[in-house]
Amino acid sequence: MRDATLRDVAELAGVSARTVSNVVNGYARVTERTREKVERAIQELGYRPNVLARNLANGRSGQIAVVVPYLDTPYFAELLQAIIPRARERGYNVLIDQTDGDPAHERELIRRGARALLFDGMIFSPLGLAQEDLDDGDPALPLVVLGERSSNGTFDHVGIDDVAASREATAHLIGLGRRRIAAIGDQPYPTGEAAQLRTLGYRQAHAEAGLPVDESLVVRTPRFNRADGSGAMRLLLDRDDPPDAVFCYSDLVALGALHEVLERGLRVPEDIALIGYDDIEEGRYSNPTISTISPDKVTIATTAVERLLARIGSTGPLPGIEVRAAHELVARQSTLGRTPHPDRNVEPGGPGRSAHQV
Repeated sequence: MRDATLRDVAELAGVSARTVSNVVNGYARVTERTREKVERAIQELGYRPNVLARNLANGRSGQIAVVVPYLDTPYFAELLQAIIPRARERGYNVLIDQTDGDPAHERELIRRGARALLFDGMIFSPLGLAQEDLDDGDPALPLVVLGERSSNGTFDHVGIDDVAASREATAHLIGLGRRRIAAIGDQPYPTGEAAQLRTLGYRQAHAEAGLPVDESLVVRTPRFNRADGSGAMRLLLDRDDPPDAVFCYSDLVALGALHEVLERGLRVPEDIALIGYDDIEEGRYSNPTISTISPDKVTIATTAVERLLARIGSTGPLPGIEVRAAHELVARQSTLGRTPHPDRNVEPGGPGRSAHQV
């Protein structure tokens, strides 16, 4: 039995082949009644568009690139798991590249453009490039940027409000009665925008609570990984006046810090409370489990794919937009201990947002 063709769909729906093509490709306006007729015929016949032929006819490769700094970072792995199926649903394959934060490689990717690199557009999480470096990209490259860079008007940016999220994480610790709160992950250099925003939120929470910031408790790290978290925590614990809580700029940093605290024979959260950032799966199964800021990865992935495909399909330039995805504070054992909080929906001493405990 042969596969159904576009003409078969047109004949069953009682419309032209061009109308079926317009419905399938999302082009040209058709009435809702006509669209429903075509979609019913597609479903009845089991018609599947020839994506390769369609892309070739449109001068496209049918591939998008997703470029991240590190594939061994769980946050990016989980984000890719959300991006890939959404791209496939729209008929696109996903090419994955790891930059290791190499600024020369990242700069080459955005300057050469999609045609030279055999993909139609790029979802990009830069690490080695500063904000101004993105201004030098190929304006013809359909581009969606993730993370903490802002749109320059030629690309879309999708992320969460890092300042607000970090403020909530720190306020959570303050609300639990902690007063010597360290921060692990500061990066005060041009490409450290993510860390700088989290440090800003940390400072704002202290200011709102009327608490001074002990600058010696703000610890810099070159990366957001376990080793850096462990090393920074070691420095803090070697002090005569160690902190009673730590805001870690990623869950990997928190896991490294947790390891060091437990190695010293201290208790979490009784002696030192810890909160991370990213809500990676590993933090849900550590012992104790890690409290964290949870970004809506599904929304970030879906929005990034939709915005990129809109740019690829556009006949003219689209203005860059800023999209803020939601986030929430997830309170677990590393701040609340093993006894469930009596009210699962109320954030103790928090800034007006609810949190949940798992």
